[in-house]
Amino acid sequence: MGWRDMISFCPTPNFRNMFQGRQDGAVIGCGHTIKSHGAELARNHKHDWLILLLLVVIEIILYVIHPFHRFVGVDMMTDLKYPMKDNTVPVWAVPLYAILLPVAIFLFFYIRRKDVYDLHHSILGLLFAVLITAVLTDAIKDAVGRPRPDFFWRCFPDGIDEYDRWGNVVCHGKEGDIKEGHKSFPSGHTSWSFAGLGFLSLYLSGKIKAFDRRGHVAKLCIVFLPILAACLVGISRVDDYWHHWQDVFAGGLLGLVVATFCYLQFFPPPYDTEGWGPYAYFRVLEQINSSNSRPANAVGTAAQGVNQQMTSNSRVDDQILSLTYDAMESGKR
Repeated sequence: MGWRDMISFCPTPNFRNMFQGRQDGAVIGCGHTIKSHGAELARNHKHDWLILLLLVVIEIILYVIHPFHRFVGVDMMTDLKYPMKDNTVPVWAVPLYAILLPVAIFLFFYIRRKDVYDLHHSILGLLFAVLITAVLTDAIKDAVGRPRPDFFWRCFPDGIDEYDRWGNVVCHGKEGDIKEGHKSFPSGHTSWSFAGLGFLSLYLSGKIKAFDRRGHVAKLCIVFLPILAACLVGISRVDDYWHHWQDVFAGGLLGLVVATFCYLQFFPPPYDTEGWGPYAYFRVLEQINSSNSRPANAVGTAAQGVNQQMTSNSRVDDQILSLTYDAMESGKR
């Protein structure tokens, strides 16, 4: 049987060759859907979902509290006098491309394969990647308190600077602008982008088997496309003078590392032969194969016992027949 006949959960068009992988054994079938197994799967991971809610609460607290106000002297203002600009990538757009876009792609694969384990674990892993990254990013922001490149105009919107007797700034701008002015390191836009889109890149590389050693290098274009989008978001943060380049570099590295750890909690590495599916799928597959093999083993054992019994009876009959022939030859019968 060819691998294309073994990999489909439900009937799918020929386009599946690119998005589905090989398995050794039976498939789960169309029965493991959101309707049939979704509630049970969510209950099994209820503690994970509760931790997600806790991360949301922690993130809100970290966003609300004021960051550390680092000393900013007159000599430091040279690199902090860039003009205040609007965000090229608005804050509201970040969850759209970092969370909703990957979820839409996860749903696309679910519609094609009806694998609730893949859908649940991909969404759970993505949310963990983004929220853990968000908590780490805002915690570091509040602790470091690095001024943004446009800090001067946030602190002194009228252009008249003022300092105390120790040489530290005495800001008279809007409180919200001053608060945000101390949240430069690391870049939140960049870390969120690399967390969500980095997770998506890993997911796609597994689904299209980008590292199957067949030399289809064109697949890498799909893998690197989300990473390119995340890089462009990071570049926009420097162009808008909201972050220094070090902030963007640290945010991108943080998001990508967290995304990798979260992805590997639920999926094999993309270069693995089974990297196209979640660990949970293969565990269920093993259970199904194990349950299906038990009756066969029982039948085999019973057949073996019958054969042994027949062999034993045959030996007894041969012995009786041999004794009868001996008695006839000796004249006893």
